[in-house]
Amino acid sequence: MTQPYLTFTRPILLPTSPILVPMSLILLDDIKVEYHPHSQISSTVHHFSEFTRSRMTEHTVPRNNTPWEPFRTRLDFEIAEIALEAAMTKDQTNRLLDLVHRSASGNDKFTLQNHDEVRSLWDLASQRYTRFQNDTVSVPFDSEVHEFEMHYRPLWDWGLDLLRDKYLAPHFVFDAQRLSKFDGERFVRFIDEPWTADAFWNAQSQLPSDAKPLAYILYADKSKLSSFGTQKGYPIIARIANLPVHIRNNNTALGGGRVVGWLPIIVENQEHAKKKNYVDFKNAVWHTSFYQLLASVAQHSNTGYWFECGDGIKRRLWPVILILSADYEEQCIMALIRGLKGKFPCPVCLVPQDEQSVLATHEFRTRHQSEDVLRTARLKPSEKEKEAHLKAFSLRNVENVFSRVRHVDVHRALSFDRLHTNEEGLWGDHLWKEVKFWISDLGRDAAVKLDKNFDGLPRWPDLTHFSSVIAVDFTDGTVLGDLSKMIVFAAQDIFTSSRCKLGHLLLRCIRHYIEFDIYASLEVHTEHTIAAGRLAVQKFSEIMAPETLKNWNFPKKHLVSHIFDDIISKGATRNYSTKPNEKMHGSLRKIYLQCTNFKNVASQILHYDEWLLTSTSMRTELDELDEYYKRNTCDPETHEALDLDDTGEPESTTIHAHLGSRQGNHSFSDIMLSHGTDRAFTNFRMKLNGFLNGFLPQHNIPLPDGKCIHLRAEDMITVFHFLRVNYESIVDWRLHRDLLRCNPKFYGLPRYDCVIVKTADKPFFARLVYMFSCLIGNTDFPLALIHPYDVGIASSRRRRDNDMGLWRVRAKPRISSEIISVQSIIRGAALANDPETDGDYFVIHTVDTDMFLRVKALQDQPST
Repeated sequence: MTQPYLTFTRPILLPTSPILVPMSLILLDDIKVEYHPHSQISSTVHHFSEFTRSRMTEHTVPRNNTPWEPFRTRLDFEIAEIALEAAMTKDQTNRLLDLVHRSASGNDKFTLQNHDEVRSLWDLASQRYTRFQNDTVSVPFDSEVHEFEMHYRPLWDWGLDLLRDKYLAPHFVFDAQRLSKFDGERFVRFIDEPWTADAFWNAQSQLPSDAKPLAYILYADKSKLSSFGTQKGYPIIARIANLPVHIRNNNTALGGGRVVGWLPIIVENQEHAKKKNYVDFKNAVWHTSFYQLLASVAQHSNTGYWFECGDGIKRRLWPVILILSADYEEQCIMALIRGLKGKFPCPVCLVPQDEQSVLATHEFRTRHQSEDVLRTARLKPSEKEKEAHLKAFSLRNVENVFSRVRHVDVHRALSFDRLHTNEEGLWGDHLWKEVKFWISDLGRDAAVKLDKNFDGLPRWPDLTHFSSVIAVDFTDGTVLGDLSKMIVFAAQDIFTSSRCKLGHLLLRCIRHYIEFDIYASLEVHTEHTIAAGRLAVQKFSEIMAPETLKNWNFPKKHLVSHIFDDIISKGATRNYSTKPNEKMHGSLRKIYLQCTNFKNVASQILHYDEWLLTSTSMRTELDELDEYYKRNTCDPETHEALDLDDTGEPESTTIHAHLGSRQGNHSFSDIMLSHGTDRAFTNFRMKLNGFLNGFLPQHNIPLPDGKCIHLRAEDMITVFHFLRVNYESIVDWRLHRDLLRCNPKFYGLPRYDCVIVKTADKPFFARLVYMFSCLIGNTDFPLALIHPYDVGIASSRRRRDNDMGLWRVRAKPRISSEIISVQSIIRGAALANDPETDGDYFVIHTVDTDMFLRVKALQDQPST
C-alpha cells in the first residue's frame, strides 16, 4: 500500500525513511503517527531528525510542453496574461497589441490581432476547468412564486479539477492522522491541519472502509462592490481541506480558494422588512439557491465516487462538508436560527439568550435535533403552535440545505471566526471603544500620551506601526489585531490603579483577551497549549464581570467558549479563518469596477474569474516548463550557476545567522574616533581580545601560532548594518527568519534592534550596538557588540508586572557592553521602553506566537 504523505504546517514534513521504532529507542521530540484504521497503515514513530523541511520530489518531465495553448505562441499568452491581470479595456488591449506588432522581433511570433480574438482564446482555454452555470430558482412568498438567478460551479466537479492535477496530487492527504511528539515522558498529541483533528477522523469512521473523505471548506458572505455599497455581490468560496494550509489558503495559485457560487441578493421590501415570514422567505431563497451548488455533492454523498487522481491512483472519494467559515450573521443563516434576539442565539449550542456572558457548558445543537424540531412543528395544527415550537429552539420554518448531504451536521461544521468575533468584534467593537472612552474621561493629556507611547514603540516586520490612534477610525481587521497586541504596552502607564481604577481593570481584562486570542492563533496546538488557552478564556470571563460596568451579554462574547473545541475538532483556527476569503472580495471589487458595464454584473465577474483561474494554471505550467530546462544549470532561488563540490552535488549548508549590508573595513583607532563618546565602546579592542582568547579554545579552534590574540589599534574589522537570523519556532518547529538592523541611520532614523542571546545558563535579552566580522588567521568570525539587559528584577516588581502579563528586563550600565558571536543569537526581539523607570523595558511578547510562548515560559519559571 502506498505510504501517504505526512503534512505539517512547516509547511510539509516527510520522513526520509519511515520505520517502526522500538520504545527503547524513542528519543526526545520523536513523532508518532497513528493512521485511521480504514487506511490499513500501521502506526509509526519517526526520529525528528529524520524529517525534512520540504517534500521530496521526483525530477520528472513537465506535464505540458505547450502550456500556452490554445494561444498560438508563448508570446501571445504572456501578452494576453498582462492584459488580463491589468484588467485592460477593449481599447487599451487593442492599442497594446498594435504596439507589440510594430515592435516585435526575435524568434517567437506574435499573432494576436485584437481584443475580440483574445476573449475568444480565453474562453477556449477556460474549458480545461469546470465553468459556471446559471440556474433559476423558484421560492413562493405571499401567494406568489419569486424567481432568482443562481450562478455556480458544480462543487463536486470543481473538486475533481483539483484532484486530477498532477502538480497538486502529491500534496493531497486522504487518511486521518493523529500526531504526537515525545516530551521525554510521554507522547503529547499535537494538532494543526484538518486531517490531524477529530472531525476528519470521525468523518472517515462513518464511511465505508475503502472510502476516502474529500473534505470541503465553504465560505459565504455579502461583499460591497461599488464604493458606496449600492452594488453588492454574494460570493461562495470553496477550499479543499485535504490540501495543506500553505496551498489551501493561497488565493492566487491553483489549489487555493476559488469562487464557486454567487448567491442572489433579495432587494429589501420595506412593506415586509423584518417580518418573520419575510425573513423566513429570504432564508429559503438562500438555502434553495445553495442547493444548486451542493446538488452534485449531495448525490455522491450516498455512494461515493471512484476516481483516478493526478497520481494515477484510483480512490473511492466521499464528499464531506467539513468546515463552514462565516461571520455570525451568515452562520445564523446557515444554521437557520433566529439570531441575536432568539431564545437561543448560538448556532452551535443552546445557550439561553440571557446567559451569553457566562462561561459555561451548554447542550450542543445537532442536525437530528433541528430536523426533528422542524418536522414536529410542521405537524402542529395551527400556525401559532408551529411558531411557538420553532421559537422554543430559535429555529426557522425552512428546510436546511446541508441536511440533504449525508454525514454533514451544519452545527458541527460551523467554525469559530477570529476575524469577526475577536479582532473586529470583542476588540474592535467593544474593548477598544472602552479604552477610548476611559482615555477621553481622563482628558486631552491622556490622549496625547497614548499617541506618543504608540509612536515610541519599536517597529517590527508584519506589524503595523501606529503614530496616532485616538483620532483614527480603524476598520481593517488585521490592523485592529495589531492594535490590540500593542495596547497594553502603550497604556500601562496611563491606566494605573491609582489614577483610573476601572481603566486599570479594563487593561487587565484586555491582557487576558490578548492571551486567549494569541493561543487561538497558534499554527500548531498541543494538549498543553489548548489547556492554557481554555484557562485564558476562563480568566478573561472572570475579570470582565460586573466591575467593568459593561453588558457583555451578546453572541461574540459567548462564541469564544467554542474556540478550543473547534481546534480539537478541525485543527488550527487558520483552517477556517474568514480572512483569506475576505481578501478575495478586493479582487472581485476590482473586476466589477474595471471589467463590467455595471449591469447584470454577476455573470461578467464570474466569466472574468474563469479566465483568471485559467491564466493562473497556464502560468504555473509555464514556470514548471522553464524550471525543467534550467534545473541542472542554475540555482532555483538565486538563478545563479550552481557551485558544485568534489562530489558533483551542490554544497548544502544551513546558516543560522548571516551578516549583511557591509560598510567596509575600519581600524580600531578609527572606530574609537567616531564612537569614543559612547560608553559601550569603552575598552572595545581589549574586550574583543578577551572574547577571542576565550571563545576560540572553548570551540576547539586553535589560537594563531598557539599564542593569545593581541589586536592592535591599526588592525581592521569589517562593519555590517544588517543581520538575518534563522530560528526554529517552538510553536510549529519550522524555520522562521528575523531581519535585524544595527544602523545609525535606517531610513533617516537610528535603528538598533534587540535580540535573545543563548548562554550556558539561561538566555537573556540585549540590544545590538555594533556588528562586525574579525579575520583571525584564515577564518572570518561574525560578531556583535551588545548592551545586555539582564539585571535581576525583584520578585515584588515581577508580581505587579504579571497583573498585566508583562515581562520586564533591565539594562546594565552601558559601559558593561559585551561581545558575542552572532551564532549565539537565538532570534530577534522587540522591547518597549517603560516610561516610568529609566533603563527598564518590557518584552513585546505579542509580536508573534513564538515570542509569546517563549515569554510565557519565562513567566512560568519560579521566582528567584
